[in-house]
Amino acid sequence: MNPAEEVLDIVDERDRVIGRATRGEVYARGLRHRCVFVLATDARGRIFVHRRTATKLVFPSLHDMFVGGVVGAGEEYDDAALREAREELGTADLPRPEPLFRFLYENDGQSWWSAVYQVRCEGPVNPQAEEVAWHSFLTEDELEQRLDQWDWVPDGSFAYEQLKAHRGRAR
Repeated sequence: MNPAEEVLDIVDERDRVIGRATRGEVYARGLRHRCVFVLATDARGRIFVHRRTATKLVFPSLHDMFVGGVVGAGEEYDDAALREAREELGTADLPRPEPLFRFLYENDGQSWWSAVYQVRCEGPVNPQAEEVAWHSFLTEDELEQRLDQWDWVPDGSFAYEQLKAHRGRAR
């Protein structure tokens, strides 16, 4: 299926479902929907970082420190986090991601409720070629050094700052 045709729940400022629309319509009209962000680490605690493909509907060719994506219509956050992490990391052995917190992201007429998770990926990854153009596992220090050097997805950057604040380590 064409990603623009995927049906998403439209939610209000309290994250209550108020309707449904295709992803294409959601993006075109700036409708509030739901997303998940999953911070994936390897057995050594390094963070999975990647550059999105140029064909992505949103934020093409930018770097991200999360895997994740939109929550489908009728889908629960927890299920979307597991589905998206398994798809983007290319591993079926991934355990269920641990939920951390939620926040409302709003920027330039875009708005989505965001659920942040973390998961440890013990095995090898085989990222989806349609989603991931480049990837590596970086230490937190290596990631921090690149925050001002690379172009990052704005919602992922915001979620990362929220995560650091959540953990008491704001930049």
